[in-house]
Amino acid sequence: MPSLLPKLPSRDEGAAAFPGPPANGYTFLPWLLMGTGAAVEVAKGKVAHPLLGGLGVLAFAVLYALVAFRALDKGRRAQRSTLVLLGALAAVTYALGLGYGGVWLLFFPLLSLTCGAALRDKRLGYVIITLAASVGVISGIKTGDPWDNMTIAYGTFLSGMVIAALLSLSETVRELRDTRQELARTAVEKERLRFSRDLHDLLGHTLSVIVVKSEAARRIAPRDLDAALGQVADIESVGRQALTEIREAVTGYREGSLATELDRARSALSAAEVEPVVRQSGPPLPAQAEALLGWVVREAVTNVVRHSAASRCEIVVDGTSERVTLTVTDNGRGAPAAPAHAPRIGGNGLKGLTERLAAAGGSLTAGPAPRTGFQVSAELPVDPEDIALDAELTNAPDAR
Repeated sequence: MPSLLPKLPSRDEGAAAFPGPPANGYTFLPWLLMGTGAAVEVAKGKVAHPLLGGLGVLAFAVLYALVAFRALDKGRRAQRSTLVLLGALAAVTYALGLGYGGVWLLFFPLLSLTCGAALRDKRLGYVIITLAASVGVISGIKTGDPWDNMTIAYGTFLSGMVIAALLSLSETVRELRDTRQELARTAVEKERLRFSRDLHDLLGHTLSVIVVKSEAARRIAPRDLDAALGQVADIESVGRQALTEIREAVTGYREGSLATELDRARSALSAAEVEPVVRQSGPPLPAQAEALLGWVVREAVTNVVRHSAASRCEIVVDGTSERVTLTVTDNGRGAPAAPAHAPRIGGNGLKGLTERLAAAGGSLTAGPAPRTGFQVSAELPVDPEDIALDAELTNAPDAR
C-alpha cells in the first residue's frame, strides 16, 4: 500500500506547496484508527466470515487513502476516476455497515470525510445528508437505540461538512497568497516602468539641451567668446541639474514644476534658434497636474529641438476650474519619416506620457498641426480639493 501513495514532501517543501491545513494526504490517515474496533473483531474471530470482513477492512483502507490523496490534488480531484474510487469506497462502507453493524458503522464518518474532501460543490450537501440519514437508519435496524442513531448520524454529517469547510478555507488562503505575490510582482514591474520612463525623459531632454548648447557655443565662439562661455556655463548648469534630478528620480521623490519646465523650454528653444512663445492662463494647478504637464512640456520641446527644424514653437497652457489644456505647436516639418531602425517621434516618450495621463483621467494627442508643423496636446481634469490641499500645505506654518 505505501507504494500506491505519493512521496511525503519535506518540511520546507510542504510548507511552500501546501499552505494551510491540511498539509497533505497523510493528514487523513490517522483517522483510519476509527476502524480499529472492526479490525480487532476480525482478529478475534467475533464476526461471521472473518476473512471476508478482513478483506473488507483492507479494501476500505486502500480506497480511503487513494481518495484522500486524490482529493487534495485539484487536477486529479476533478477526474472521473476519483468519483469511481469514491463510489467503490461507498459500496464497501455500506456492505460492511449492513453486514456487521456496531463498530463497523464508524466507517461512515470516514466515508463522509472523503466525500467532504473530494466533493466541494452543490452535490456535497445532498451526499452528506444522505449518508447521515442512511447510517442512522442502519444503526436503528442493528441496535434499536435512537440515541446511537443520532450520535452516529451527527458524527457522519459533521465530519464531512467540517473537512469541506477547512479545505475550502485552505484553498482560499492559498489563492490569497498567490494573489498577493502577483500584486507585489505587478507593483515592482510598474515601478520599474515608471523609473525607466523617468530616466528616458530626463536623459533625453538633458542630452538634447547639452547638444544644442554645445553646437551654439561652437558656432559663436569665433566671433563672441563671452557668449560662448555663457553657453558653456549653461551646459555645466544643465549637467548639474540633471544629476540632481536623476538622484531624485531614483529615490522616487521628484516633483515637476510646470513653471520650471517652461523656463527650461524657453532656454532650450532659444539655444536651438527656435523662437519660444509661451502663454499661460487660468487658476493655479495642483501639484500632480503640474508634474504631468511638466513632463509633457519636456518631451514635446525635446522633440521640437531634435526633429522639427522649426523656427517658432508656441506653448499654451489654458486652465479652468475643472480642466487644463496644454498645447505645444511648432512650424517645422512635422513628424519625420524615420528609418525603420531609428526611434520615431511619438515613440516611447509620448507613449509613456499618454499612459500616465490616461491613468490620471486625462488624454494626450500628437499629430500634424492645423497649418504646418507638429502639435502635441494634453488635457487633464482639475480637482478643486487638490488645489485647496496644496494651498493649505504651502501656507502651513513650519512644524519645527
